[in-house]
Formats: sequence, structure tokens, C-alpha cells
Amino acid sequence: MTVDQDASTRRGDLVPGLLERLADVLASEPGVLRGFERTVGDEVQGVLEDPSTVVSAALEMLRLGGWSVGIGVGPADLPLPATSRAATGPVFVRARAAVERARGRGSAVPLAVDAGDGPGAVPAAEAEAVLRLLGGVVGRRTPAGWEVVDLLAGSELRQKDVAARLGVSEQAVSQRLRTALWSEELAVRPVAARLLAEGDR
Repeated sequence: MTVDQDASTRRGDLVPGLLERLADVLASEPGVLRGFERTVGDEVQGVLEDPSTVVSAALEMLRLGGWSVGIGVGPADLPLPATSRAATGPVFVRARAAVERARGRGSAVPLAVDAGDGPGAVPAAEAEAVLRLLGGVVGRRTPAGWEVVDLLAGSELRQKDVAARLGVSEQAVSQRLRTALWSEELAVRPVAARLLAEGDR
């Protein structure tokens, strides 16, 4: 994945905050071959082999906003060096092409997936469409929606536990989750991951 900050001259350098956030989000995720690091300027790069982890990272960056996300699908030259900056192979070229396309498209959801021109191109395009739709969902989620989603995600809390913790009714928690489209996001995430995996075959 190659990610570029938007409007960095106006917004300042947000890379350190992003790297810290991604390290937290991906700490328990599988398949992080090389963690995200600054490559040049306001650009960061990471090497992930698990499609579900790619989905998590992409949606986290789209949640934050202000980042163009490029996902390259394909092989890397092995063995991988210690840092992603020194790595080579088709997947890095594709990630670069993807972030350029994401940055230039003027879309509400600046994300692109590139798997080259081979048989992986169709599932990669489908993965891009699904991820952009999911990005639209997370990008429009309200702070109240995130409050309940963040408590439920990756935990064993039930809605009544979240309601007690927030001092609201269970009905209020349920309404926030419906408005946040949380169950829909959970259902679609594996679809995006499967399409990314198909693009890599």
C-alpha cells in the first residue's frame, strides 16, 4: 500500500500521527510484512499480505480523511529488505500507479486498486468499487456512531454493555448502529478481502 497526504502544504505534516494510528490499528492484525513508514515527503508505504488487514488499513485511513490510498496487488521481489522503501517488484509499481490514480480522480473516496493487466484486473476493479463504497460509509459516520462502533469492534461487549458505559438506552445504541451501517460494513468487509485475494491469484 502506498498512501499520500492531501494538501500537505496547507494542513501540515500529518504523517507521524498516521503512522502511530496505523501501528495501533494493525498491532493485532495478521500478515503485516513491513509496517507503514515514511518513504519520501508526505508519503507512507507498508507491505501487507493478508487481504483483511489491507481492508482494515484502507478503511482506517479513509476514516481519518485527507489521504489518497493506493493498493497494489501482486508479487514483490524476494527476499524483502528490512524496509519497504528498499523493496522492489510489480506490487510496488502497481501501488504507485494506484495512489496516483486515487489522488487524481477527484472522487469523494480517494482510493484505487491496481493488479496490472492480467487476470487479476477484474477482481481488483471490483475490490476497488467495494472499498470505495465502504469508504463512503466510514467517511460519513457520525461521532456518535463511531463512539458505539469503537466500543463494539474487536471486543466482547454487547449492546447493553455499551449502553451502560455510555449512559444511554439500548435503543439509542441500536439506533446509532443502524445509522452507522455497522452490520452492513461487517458483512461487506470479507467481500472486499476476497476480491483482493482473487486479484492476487
